[in-house]
Formats: sequence, structure tokens, C-alpha cells
Amino acid sequence: MEFTTIKGFKDILPDEVQTWQRLEAEARRIFFSFGYQEIRPPLMEMTELFSRSIGEETDIVSKEMYTLADSKGKGLTLRPEATASVVRAYIQHRLYQNNPVVKLFTIGPMFRHERPQKGRFRQFHQIDVEVMGDPGPRSDAEVILLVMTLFRVLDLADLSLHINSLGCPACRPAFREQLKNYLARNSGSLCADCQRRAETNPLRVFDCKVEGCRDIVRDAPSILSYICEACAAHFTALQNYLEESKIAFVIDATLVRGLDYYARTAFEVQTEKLGSQNAVAGGGRYDGLIRQLGGPDHPGIGFAIGMERLVALMEEGSEKKPAQGPDVFLVGLGEAAGKKVFGWVDEIRRSGLWAEMDYGSRGLKAQMKTADRLQARKVLIVGENELASGRGVLRDMATKAQEEIALQGLVERLKRDAEAEKLRS
Repeated sequence: MEFTTIKGFKDILPDEVQTWQRLEAEARRIFFSFGYQEIRPPLMEMTELFSRSIGEETDIVSKEMYTLADSKGKGLTLRPEATASVVRAYIQHRLYQNNPVVKLFTIGPMFRHERPQKGRFRQFHQIDVEVMGDPGPRSDAEVILLVMTLFRVLDLADLSLHINSLGCPACRPAFREQLKNYLARNSGSLCADCQRRAETNPLRVFDCKVEGCRDIVRDAPSILSYICEACAAHFTALQNYLEESKIAFVIDATLVRGLDYYARTAFEVQTEKLGSQNAVAGGGRYDGLIRQLGGPDHPGIGFAIGMERLVALMEEGSEKKPAQGPDVFLVGLGEAAGKKVFGWVDEIRRSGLWAEMDYGSRGLKAQMKTADRLQARKVLIVGENELASGRGVLRDMATKAQEEIALQGLVERLKRDAEAEKLRS
């Protein structure tokens, strides 16, 4: 039997990891500069956390969650998104006690049983950012500025920011009723899923990728015609802040978020390069969620970035760099030289350089082949004669030039060479 990955799950192979590491490193650097702190919630939570926060009638809760029962029959779920977990931690550990505004981020895998396709997997990874404690449009603008700053630093082009207001509990019900009536009149032209959504969660029809449904929602009532004065003022102020920061945006009245907890500001960053899975980041405000989960009545806003989609864009826009090999490969010929090489390799690694050696007792030709396959930059050759003279042979694998070097002070010499090479490159 041949074992392979589960459908919808993917190995991230060594030649891909470099892009992932760059993305994570840049995200952490920028988030820290904006005053955000990292949090690492568990991958599994009580099922009720997600059903209460995301909404029973959403596709995620009704069809996509990976849920199991523990030995006591309690429902446990692999997290399908991060906001509920971060909010649960915010409440449980009373993170609001020492600071009225808490700014957090987390990076890691999420799980949804969806139909796998380009840019969509059943185990996928997200960068998630949350701000809790501020109700105003300035924090909305800051989180949008944060994600756009990250994309700029990553040299991503052809991205567009779409924004909308989803109203609030005071003004959204009137729009929801008008939308339900409109969808009922056009029910025969909707797909089976949207016919169900039209009754249970009509705003979700805006998310459908079926062309017939997209044609229907183009002429649907606009939520911006129904928002109250307070929501309209909030939305106008957000636009002013974005203009002040010179961030271009599109007002998109059909933009909704797929989770029940969103209110007022909603936004997405979209690309035309990934087919139907065109959103690389999305988020919005969730002012009632913290109270709904048993915490204080604190507002919040956040966003999530789909890392697989972002990595695809990063790799598309750059040439693949050749794999980086060891700084030095040490060849020990004979038992005494092999023992010395083992100790030197340990010293070199502790100095911060990447050193490799042969694990057997093979001859010079076989060890040189291994060094070449690993793409080592330099090879140090030491046998009985070299040990006796105190001088080894250092070979530059790029130029093929060789020189004798003193084995005394070997580590310092190799470090100087490595630093000089970095300056030249």
C-alpha cells in the first residue's frame, strides 16, 4: 500500500518553505512595528464556540467543520477560522484588564471540508489580525493600512481593495427583509444552495460564484441605501482615513463576509490572478461578538490572509532562487581525520555557519560527489598528511580554486570567508 496525503491536504516541500518563511518573517516584522503582539491559540476548540460565533446557518458550521466527540461525548472541532479562538482567549484570560485596546495576531493552519481547488485546501494557513476595544473608524483604517503595507513590502502588484458597510443590528434587518423579498422573486434563477441561503442567510447569496446567481445579485437592493446615520458616518470617516493614507479603494455594495458576526466595515483585497478564488485577504468589524461569547461588550475588527494564495502570488512574481548549500563540507580521509572533522563540524555549526560532513568512511571521490550534490560553497579536505602538517586543502566549488590553509584557527578563517562572500553578493 502506498501512502499519500489526504485529499485537500498538502505537503509544503523544502524548496517552497523559503517563500513561506519570508512571508511569515515580513508579517511579524511589520505587525510588531504597528504594535501587534503574537498569540498562539490551540488548533482544537469546543464545537459550540464556532457554532455560536460563526452562525449555525453558515456553510462553514453546517457543512465544512471537522468535528469529533471526545470520550465524554463533548463536541470538539478543528478550528475553521481564527477569530473565535482569539476572542475566546481574550475573554478567558481577561487580556483587556491592562490595556483598553488589545492588538493581536496569529499565524497557523485552519481546517474546512471544502471542495479542493486552486488556492483552496482542506488544511489551509492564515495570518489573522485582531483589534479589540476600539469602536471607531480609525482602527478600521489601521488594520487595512496594515495589510496593504505588508502587500507593498512583498512587492505584490495588481491588487484591489474593496470596502463596504454591512450596517448594524439597528439598520440591517430592514435591508435583510428587502433582500429576502428580492431573492424570493428571483428564486427560480438561483442555484440550489442559494435558494436555501435566501431563506436562512440571504447575505450569503452575494458570495456565490455561480454566474447565474452573480447576475441576480447585481440588481439586488444595496445595503448602502439602508444603513443608519451612525453607520453612514462611520463608513464616510473610514474612507477619509484611507484617502489620507493614499490607499486606493473600491466601494463594493455586493461585498459581504461569510460569517454572521460581521457588522459595519467589511473589506477584501482581491486579485485577478487566481481565478474564482480571488480574495487574498478579507475582514471586517464584529462589535457584538465578544459579548455574544460571554465577554464584556467590547468592539472588535480584524482580517485574515490566505497564505497559500499569497505564496502563489509571491512565487509568480519572482524568479525561483537556487537552493542555498552548506557554507563548507568537510572531507575526512582516514579514521583520525574523521574524528577531527566531526569535532570541527560541531565547532563550525556553533559559530553560526552551515557545515556538513560524510557519515561513513568513503573515499575522496565519493565525498566530493556528495559535496557537489549538496551545492556546498567550499570543501575542506583533511587526511593523515594534512593532520601531520597542520594544513588542510580548501577548495572553492564555484571557481575550482584550491589553497592550503592552517587548521589552527580554522573556524575563524571560515567565518571571515563567509562574511566576505555575503558582502560581495
